[in-house]
Amino acid sequence: MPQHDLDPKFGFCRDCLIYQGQENRRCIQCGSPRVLRHDELYELTVAHVDCDAFYATVEKRDNPELADKPVIIGGGKRGVVSTACYLARIHGVRSAMPMFKALEACPQAVVVRPDMEKYSRVGRQVRQMMEELTPLVQPISIDEAFLELSGTQALHRNPPARTLADFANRVEREIGITVSVGLSYCKFLAKVASDLDKPRGFSIIGAAEALTFLKDRPVTTIWGVGKAFEATLRKDGITTIGQLQLMEEGDLMRRYGSIGQRLFHLSRGQDTRSVHTRDSAKSISSETTFNSDYADRTTLVPVLRSLSEKVAYRLKKSETAGHTVVLKLKSAEFKLRTRNKRLDDPTCLADRIFHTGLSLLERELDGTKYRLLGIGVSDLTKADLADPPDLVDLEATQRAVAERAIDKVRARFGKDAVETGYTFGRHKAARPQRDQEGSDKS
Repeated sequence: MPQHDLDPKFGFCRDCLIYQGQENRRCIQCGSPRVLRHDELYELTVAHVDCDAFYATVEKRDNPELADKPVIIGGGKRGVVSTACYLARIHGVRSAMPMFKALEACPQAVVVRPDMEKYSRVGRQVRQMMEELTPLVQPISIDEAFLELSGTQALHRNPPARTLADFANRVEREIGITVSVGLSYCKFLAKVASDLDKPRGFSIIGAAEALTFLKDRPVTTIWGVGKAFEATLRKDGITTIGQLQLMEEGDLMRRYGSIGQRLFHLSRGQDTRSVHTRDSAKSISSETTFNSDYADRTTLVPVLRSLSEKVAYRLKKSETAGHTVVLKLKSAEFKLRTRNKRLDDPTCLADRIFHTGLSLLERELDGTKYRLLGIGVSDLTKADLADPPDLVDLEATQRAVAERAIDKVRARFGKDAVETGYTFGRHKAARPQRDQEGSDKS
């Protein structure tokens, strides 16, 4: 292998991959300014790859007329932003922002309803290309994953950094979207690095610089420190990671419990988590935001049934089942209610999910108008132990048999081939402006 493959004095061009000497500011081959250099460039093997503004980038790829326009992916005025392109973000649009606020910030934006089936298809294409680099790929969501490239140098005849740069170029060339790469020695800093230079970024955080790099960054950089915990730390006078670096582990644990131990280690760039090939979901759910607010059983029950069938479909497809059914409601005043019930046996049946959710919903039909309804299951397990015959409720057993028969018909003729009495002619007034499915990760 040439000496420059391992010598950090030699960088390389991210566009044409040609090695560069120390004196070269631009690529000696193609003239690109995207020359990558770092003292640990050829030592680091843990990467985080994140697709840039994924949904919006896919839509721009498929509709060239959107290329130079700010694009927001989301529902109607009562919905929220799923994602936004970088042009829209310049105007202050952010993910999870209410749509009406996003349009106030960027009235010239083009709003596109999400096409999850298309995004999933593109996400699988990117995932397949990742798996060509290394068997150690840990998906985090539809558009991001951790990769461990130790031991792949002989296979690809390239150090991991150069392999990743080639991968990013292939994604852009063959799939038509862009990705950003973070490279480090641990998952925590690889994830931080991938956010540093979006879009089309490639950032590196090495072990030698970790303490200095983290010192002046806000505590929210640390995984698990959200707004609520940030406020707690601020009350205690802690706003930067550098302050945490000066504190003892025992003191942090006495103050904050187990998360104090995490603060101690991550503030010092210490993360021993390995890249796993499968990151199990903790829950599977589906929810709908309505165009109007509803309080009546007649409107809400058919929606609950439809959502239950979506959840059951995903459970069966992944051969999993859940012990706990979770109902989610959001009032017109944006107040969230969650109710749950644990089952004696895990389930993947729409009928059990629906009837359990219905019993929870009926307790909440107190005149409150709801803008969002969701149903899901948690405490997931393998489906082989799910839904044993009910020797007490024979009707439930008969409904389970009927559901499995319906599944076979739908598998052959499509999901709309059979409808239940609950969803047939679903209440038109309750037609949602946004459906959303989720899988919470461990």
